[in-house]
Amino acid sequence: FSLLIDLSELDYLNNKIKFFSCNKFNLVSFYEKDHGNRDDSSLIEWVKKNLDENNINSRDIKIKLLCYPRILGYVFNPLSVFYIYDRNEKLICILYEVKNTFGEQHTYIFKVDDEKNLYQHNCSKKFHVSPFNPMEQTYQWIINPPNNYKSPCVIHIESFSQKTSNKVFDATLRLSRKPLNNSTLTRTLLRTPIQTLTVMMGIYWQALKLLLKRVPFYKHPSKL
Repeated sequence: FSLLIDLSELDYLNNKIKFFSCNKFNLVSFYEKDHGNRDDSSLIEWVKKNLDENNINSRDIKIKLLCYPRILGYVFNPLSVFYIYDRNEKLICILYEVKNTFGEQHTYIFKVDDEKNLYQHNCSKKFHVSPFNPMEQTYQWIINPPNNYKSPCVIHIESFSQKTSNKVFDATLRLSRKPLNNSTLTRTLLRTPIQTLTVMMGIYWQALKLLLKRVPFYKHPSKL
């Protein structure tokens, strides 16, 4: 499960939900330092700075972050998505924050100019994620944002080789939205009590299978 958090409501959520805390330890917690600058600075200000640098209006905005929470203090977010809305609740920008298991991260920023159910973004790969994928790739992101409880939130990612144009990676996250409260969070935790460990175990298990299949291994660009 993921959390969809309005960054302006952190204090409210911290007081409302018994097993959830913001910027401090709890059974489930959200730390601003897990994103953005990854320090104790304001995550809202980090988002606004990125918008300003890309000539996107940063005044009177609402920022919603879709991410995994910490469970018992531990989390790894391969992908976190920031949805930026204007004062009229119109989506104006999407930030894709990508992390790898080496402790690094990169943020892809796309301005949204019109209202759609699905948004498609394309860009060259700028960041080393998996040693089984080379850098010479192009990403295609297809997004159905979490605008309401009726339609699912969908994040679909494909990558294509820049040399052959063949698709080499395809992943989809499909989520149904539920209110964040004590009862929902408790039920969810009972179903997925070790989610963050499951994410990491899944990553390394798939990596082992790729090694056994002798899939080509690509070094980190900084070590070439």
